[in-house]
Amino acid sequence: MGFQFKYMNIINPDTVEGAAVYALVLLICAVLINRMLRLAVERALARGSRVHIDRTRVKFISQLAQIIVYIVTFFVYAHLIPALSNLGNAGLASVGVLSVVAGLAAQNTLGNLIAGISLLLYRPFNVGDRLQVSAPTGLETGEIESLNLGYTIIKTDDDRRVVVPNSIMASQTTINLTRDNSRALCSVPVVISLDSDLDRARAILLEIAAGNPKIKKIGGCPVTRLDGGGVELTLSVWCADSLVAGDLKCDLLEAIFRRFPAGAVKFAALEKMIVVKG
Repeated sequence: MGFQFKYMNIINPDTVEGAAVYALVLLICAVLINRMLRLAVERALARGSRVHIDRTRVKFISQLAQIIVYIVTFFVYAHLIPALSNLGNAGLASVGVLSVVAGLAAQNTLGNLIAGISLLLYRPFNVGDRLQVSAPTGLETGEIESLNLGYTIIKTDDDRRVVVPNSIMASQTTINLTRDNSRALCSVPVVISLDSDLDRARAILLEIAAGNPKIKKIGGCPVTRLDGGGVELTLSVWCADSLVAGDLKCDLLEAIFRRFPAGAVKFAALEKMIVVKG
């Protein structure tokens, strides 16, 4: 009889023991559901190489869904426990005041959450894109490492993390350096002497560009300036993105330095007059 009475107390939500058991069971259920969600997201992202998946949207919705699971679990628990239900009914008159106070206290958090949802809907950038953003340290360039409910985290080229609130990301001007089928222009100006063979110099520059695997397309090599100091030729090429453009320019400068003295028609003049501006 005592065991039966104790058992009834455990399953009775009116008792302290019953309320604790219900809380534990619902919490375990919520944790298991969120774990299943995380595993499903990880599997979906692992298949991203074979199937096109919007990683930004999947991660954001996953975080939002996990919070919703805990909120729903709390309301279910409050509905099952009579004491909490009665407490809620007794305090119904003060809900409006509490809502205003909570809204004022959490306006920045709610603003970041709403801004994060707008970023997800309008999709000006995705996880993995390279951005240029304004920060207290100045103009920062880096790759989006994470877009969560409150903040956008950008990993810079020197391995720093720039944490920007979503409300600021949604309102400031941001340069997205990554797009589908994006290209970046790389221009290398070179000055040769006035008595040099212009056609031969241009042919050498175009030949150097044609032999570089980082170049997607050669724009040309026109004369861009002419004065008493010499003739300026500007080699213009297209590459994958702005990050590749920086390395490509260094490669072209080195190749031009090595090639011109040995292959130029006007060896002495070119050796003396080549000036790379950068």
